[in-house]
This record gives sequence, C-alpha cells and structure tokens, in this order.
Amino acid sequence: MIKMKQNQLVSRPCPAKPGLKLRGPLTFDQAASLEGLFAILANDTRLRLLHEIARREEACTSELAEVLEMKPQAISNQLQRLQDKGIVTSRRDGKNVYYQILDHCVIVLLERGLCLIEEAAKRASG
Repeated sequence: MIKMKQNQLVSRPCPAKPGLKLRGPLTFDQAASLEGLFAILANDTRLRLLHEIARREEACTSELAEVLEMKPQAISNQLQRLQDKGIVTSRRDGKNVYYQILDHCVIVLLERGLCLIEEAAKRASG
C-alpha cells in the first residue's frame, strides 16, 4: 500500500469502502481481527509512537526514543509489534532504522480517536 516519492515511502489514502450501514453483520473472524487490531493499539507507548511517526512522516528509533524519553531498545520492541501487525514499515539507512506508517487508514483512525475523546471531554465539561 505504499509508493515511492523521491526515495521516500508515502502512504496512500484509504481506499473507498462501503460505509458501516451498507455492510452486512460482522463475522466472527472480522470481529476477532478488529479485536486484535484494537488490542495492539491499546497501548499508550505504541499510540505515542504512531502519533510521532505520523507527525514526522518518518522517524528513526533514536529520534523516537528521545522524544518519548525511553530507551531505544524499548522503542524497538514496540515498533516490532507494530511492524508484525503490518501497521508500520521500516527501512535501514546505515546504522539507523527509519519507520513509517504503512497505511493512511491508521492515521485516520488516530485522528478520529483524538476527535472522539476531545468532543467527549467538551460534552462532559459543558
């Protein structure tokens, strides 16, 4: 789901899909897959990593460790989990490994999640 743009990986926008109202009921397999996706995202470190990668479009382990104030090994472990699920991709440049979000749908999901919590907070406070 990625293309090259001047030696840089760029995620494509989410492909057009039918809205929820136009889809049939979720199958058990679909529900289990969604559960697995949300489980991997249900981690504050991984969410912060994804947000930082999305902000930069690409980031190496040492940059992410510095921003999140964590050890590079801890960052690498979390990035590996995201890579295993096909959420991020990596490329090596010398000693550095750079990570990018593989699918723009992840960015949309993060944006919608932030919107949801911000709007819920507004409703609760006012």
